[in-house]
Amino acid sequence: MRILVVTVVHHPEDARILHREIAALRERGHRIVYAAPFAARQVAPRPYVEGVDLPRAAGRDRRTALRAARTLLAERGPQADVVLLHDPELLLALPGTLRRWRREGRAPVTVWDVHEDTAAALVMKRWVPRPLRPPLRLAVRSAERLAERHLRLLLAEDAYQRRFRRPHPVVANLTTVPPEPPEPPGDDRVVYLGHLSRARGALELIETARLLVPDIHVEVIGAADPDVRDALAEADGDGVLRWHGYLANDRALPLLSGALAGLSLLHDQPNYRHSRPTKAVEYMAHGVPLVTTPTPLAADLVERYGCGLVVPYEDPATAAQAVRRLRIDPEMRLRAAVRGWEAARCDLNWADRATEFVMCLETWVKEASAEADTDSAAAVAGGAARTR
Repeated sequence: MRILVVTVVHHPEDARILHREIAALRERGHRIVYAAPFAARQVAPRPYVEGVDLPRAAGRDRRTALRAARTLLAERGPQADVVLLHDPELLLALPGTLRRWRREGRAPVTVWDVHEDTAAALVMKRWVPRPLRPPLRLAVRSAERLAERHLRLLLAEDAYQRRFRRPHPVVANLTTVPPEPPEPPGDDRVVYLGHLSRARGALELIETARLLVPDIHVEVIGAADPDVRDALAEADGDGVLRWHGYLANDRALPLLSGALAGLSLLHDQPNYRHSRPTKAVEYMAHGVPLVTTPTPLAADLVERYGCGLVVPYEDPATAAQAVRRLRIDPEMRLRAAVRGWEAARCDLNWADRATEFVMCLETWVKEASAEADTDSAAAVAGGAARTR
């Protein structure tokens, strides 16, 4: 298959898009055109994909990116068997494009990969004025209904099914688990992997690190929102923590092994209540005990598998205490590490789901081809009947 993958929001090195889905498609021999904001993120396309640079959609300025995406879809969409969209914003570029494709008889299978609860996420966007948030939530729900009527949907979480009228395949945010047991957790290093924002606990992370130095140091891996960058840079400069900035998934994951604990300090926000933090699964996969706030799916991981500790929301002191508890109890942290890795290997392993994801797209293409053949045959039969 020829597959056009498009994002104007996500980093081109996004783990779900590049390191899981595109990697799985390539392993089955499919050809990928990957359109993403490469220049804006100062990265080059990987040599195994055909990269197309798009502007980045950020904050309130999204029109330039959407115009570029609309042009790309009009030009390159008909050349693809599948168009795989990763941003809800891209739904705005589709109405006229879909009509044009169908009019020309060259419509690819168009798939929206639903990464998050978009309406709930709007509540956390500081650039969205508060009076606009309720009507925007309604608009998003309406757009989701329209998308369900005209597109194929993939969902990142089972809980997202409730937003839609029909069932849709779930491609969960998992990780590829190392087949061999990772090195045991140490006693002097804590890690954080993921995007950094106020709602994701960036300020609590800094304060937790401040409470742990100098005997335990914290390594932070991830890009940060503008309103927390200065605080992170200052903490890094003061030796409170080490902030690596954004690292591609294949560079970031090796830094996890051997850590005393992995932190997930999400706030109690609607968008997090029914999403499993990918970082939690990544910590487990690399034998790192999890210290998490009680977002339901993260707390469920700890309770079900015994892979770490749960701490209250927005409570750096208790988070630091949990880390020290793991430090002074090597049996506890080794047990949490081993249980986490075993659970990730058996129940949360992307390697077990990658083929299902690819086969889902392949099946949709076969169905679309069969429908097109049926429509073509019907048109020929209708023309023959009229000539008689």
